[in-house]
Amino acid sequence: MSRAPVVVLAPDSFKGSLTAAQVRGALAEGLLAAAPDVHVVEMAVADGGEGTVTAVVEHGWQPISATVSGPWGDPVPATWARQPDTSTALVELAEASGIALAPALVPSRPADGPTRALTASTRGTGELVISALDHGCRRIVLGLGGSATNDGGAGMLAALGVRLLGPDGQPVPDGVEGLESLAEVDLSGLDARLTETEVVLANDVDNPLLGELGAAVVFAPQKGADEQTVARIDAALARWAHLLDAALGTSPNSRVTTPGAGAAGGTGYAVLAALGAGQVPGVELLLDLVGMDTALAGADLVVTGEGRLDEQTLSGKAPMGVLARARAHGIRTVAVAGHCALSPAVAREVGFTAVHALTDIEPDVERCLAEPGPLLGRIGATLADHLP
Repeated sequence: MSRAPVVVLAPDSFKGSLTAAQVRGALAEGLLAAAPDVHVVEMAVADGGEGTVTAVVEHGWQPISATVSGPWGDPVPATWARQPDTSTALVELAEASGIALAPALVPSRPADGPTRALTASTRGTGELVISALDHGCRRIVLGLGGSATNDGGAGMLAALGVRLLGPDGQPVPDGVEGLESLAEVDLSGLDARLTETEVVLANDVDNPLLGELGAAVVFAPQKGADEQTVARIDAALARWAHLLDAALGTSPNSRVTTPGAGAAGGTGYAVLAALGAGQVPGVELLLDLVGMDTALAGADLVVTGEGRLDEQTLSGKAPMGVLARARAHGIRTVAVAGHCALSPAVAREVGFTAVHALTDIEPDVERCLAEPGPLLGRIGATLADHLP
């Protein structure tokens, strides 16, 4: 008797529409309706950004809740995860300082524009790190991505005990506006437990801190910054880097060009410089943590994807990580998406056997956003055509 075909479903979420679990469920329902003998393996994946904690919790990590400061100071509920029987914590910046936090959680969120970009803080992310330290964790994986912030991680360090002082010797406000008046960085109060803690930066971008490819120019417009505000943020981050390097006793701007320093509004820089973190590609680390290679053993087809497949997908997002692992195992990989902006030639060139998008079967984008489940079910049924 021949064995049942094995299909691994490992899509990321369709942001603003469906969670990753809902995407998997709709695909599985359609696939099993068309091919009832298929063995479906569902894998929660992420790349270090939004949904990373959810992914590892689905794979058995312990969720731990904390109430922390949101990007504009409102208390928000957030969750980090602890690996069972270890002292390893996974902290996701987007849980505390994310751009996608529901407006109901952050009533003080300014209207979209420069004020929002200049005032958002990573303080809550530092508070999540404190929670992990309080629970005895001494290896902290910090996932960056999906931030609302441009403060270079200053708020995070302030929560960890660093004093950020103005010319009058008093603490400066959170956010970029505080960095503009910063005169001194005092590291003497940095939580001493961090000296015996390994910090790992899980990151999916390689941008430096400053300049044309830096945090302000590339990412701040997505967070409300206009052209003038982008210039202010870049200058404030340069000031921050100079003063933090001086406090650390390192050469001026020694890490501003490091790939990944510009992640999450420059938080990557603070984590690398002040916390001595090692840096790994977010998706690679997360796929290891959830046991992707074990799940792929014996699989006949892998299905991955996200809400929009485009050039950014090719720069280390979860679908590319899944594709690379599948190709290493010699397994064909199909991508699913709400919309695909990649040409068929590019999709084939990077290694996808096929791409199926909701907009291919329903041109009305509003309907794709409002009723994605049935459309994904139809795509799920077509996956049977890719089985050997």
